[in-house]
Amino acid sequence: MVYDRSTLARVIAASSVGTLFEWYDFYLYGSLALFFGSRFFPPGNETAQLLASLATFGAGFGVRPLGAVVFGHLGDLVGRKYTFLVTMATMGISTALIGILPTYDKVGLLATVLLVSLRLLQGLALGGEYGGAATYVAEHVPDDKRGYYTSFIQTTATLGFFLSMGVIGITRSSVSEGEFKAWGWRLPFLLSFLLLAVSLYMRVRMRESPLFTKLKASGKASKNPIKESFTNPVNLRYVLLALFGVTAGQGVVWYTGQFYTLTFMQSALKINWKTAYILMSVALALTTPLFLFFGWLSDRIGRKKIMLAGCLLGGLTYLPIFMGLKAFSNPDGLPVADPAQLNAPAMVGLLVLQMVYVCMVYGPVAAFLVELFPTKIRYTSMSLPYHLGNGWFGGFLPLIATSLTTSAWAKQTFGSGSIYVGLIYPVAICALTLVVGGFFIRETKDRKIDA
Repeated sequence: MVYDRSTLARVIAASSVGTLFEWYDFYLYGSLALFFGSRFFPPGNETAQLLASLATFGAGFGVRPLGAVVFGHLGDLVGRKYTFLVTMATMGISTALIGILPTYDKVGLLATVLLVSLRLLQGLALGGEYGGAATYVAEHVPDDKRGYYTSFIQTTATLGFFLSMGVIGITRSSVSEGEFKAWGWRLPFLLSFLLLAVSLYMRVRMRESPLFTKLKASGKASKNPIKESFTNPVNLRYVLLALFGVTAGQGVVWYTGQFYTLTFMQSALKINWKTAYILMSVALALTTPLFLFFGWLSDRIGRKKIMLAGCLLGGLTYLPIFMGLKAFSNPDGLPVADPAQLNAPAMVGLLVLQMVYVCMVYGPVAAFLVELFPTKIRYTSMSLPYHLGNGWFGGFLPLIATSLTTSAWAKQTFGSGSIYVGLIYPVAICALTLVVGGFFIRETKDRKIDA
C-alpha cells in the first residue's frame, strides 16, 4: 500500500474535524449540566436537580454501547464511510434541536422527556462515531506510525470540549445572566446546524477505507459482524479484556480529569463558573499536544505500558490532587469561594497533571483497539468495549461520584472530607484495569492489521 502524505492529511482532517464537531455537540450538555437542572427538571431541591441533570447526561452514555453494536455492525457490513455519515447527521440534528426545546416552566414533564430523548439519540450516534473514525484512519496509515496518526483523533475530544466551553463562555459573557437563562443558552446548540454542514461536506468527499474495499472485493467481508464478534469465544475474550483491561480505566481517568473536576470546582469548591472554565481551558490548551506525543511514543515502546501507567498514576494521586484543588481555591469551605484566595498557577498545575494522565491513557487507545481485532469485524468489536468503558464506566462517573459525595453516609462519616468520597469510584476502576491489563493483555503495536 502506498501512503501519500496529502491523502493521509485529508483522511485525518476529515475524520478528526467531523469527530471534533460531534464531541462539541455532546459536550455542550455536559458543560451546561449544572445550569440545566433548573430549566428541565422539577424545582424545589437543587441537589436533586443537579443529580437529575447528571443522570440525563449519563443516559446518553448509557445507550452508547447499543450505538456501538448497531453502527459497528453496519460499518463492517456496508462500509466505514457511509456509516459515520449517518452517525454524524444524527448527532448534529439531535443536538441542534435541544436549542429549540421548551423548558419545564412551559410544558412541565414533557420538557424532561424531550431532553432525555434527544440525549439518547446523541449517545446512540456517538456510539457509532468513534469506532468508525478510528478504524477509517488506522486502515489508511503505515503500521509503524499507527499510534501517532490515530492520536490526532484523540485530540478532537479535548478540542471539542475546549470549543464547547469557549462558545458557552463567549455567549455568557456577551449577554446578561438573565438573558442567558432566558434564551442565551440555546445559541451554542443552534450553532450545531452550521458545524453539521461543514462536517458533512468534508466527509461526503471521502473514499472508503482501502482495507475494507479490498476485503469486500475478495468476498471475505463478514455476513454477520455481531455474531462473529460476540459469539466467537476467542474474539469475545478479547472484547472483555479490552473493556476491563484498558477502556474502563481509560474512561474513568478521562472523565475524572475533565468532567468531574469541572463539576467539583463549581459544586463542591464553589468556584465561579467563569473562573472554573478559564482554569480548565488553560490546562486543556497546555496538554492537548501530549495526545500526539503519547501516540508517537506508543509506536516506539508500546501501547500497554503507557496506558496502564496513566491509570496507576491516577489511582495513586487523585486524592492529594483534589485536596490540593481545595487548598488552593477555597481552603476555609466558604459558601462562595473568595477569588483572593485562589492560587491560579497552582490550580492549573494540578489540572495539567490530571490531563497528562488523560493523554497517557487516551493517546494510544485507538491504535490498541484497532490492532486487537480483525478487519472484517473490527468496527463492531472495538466499538463495544470502547463505549462500555467510556460510556458506562466513564460517562456515569460524574453521577456516581456526586451521589457518593452528597450522600448522608459520606457527610456523617467524613464530615467536611465528604467532598472527596466520590474519588473512591475512579480509584477502584483504575485498580481493576491495572490488574486485568497488567496480567492478561499482551502488547499489540507490532501486529499487522490487514492480516
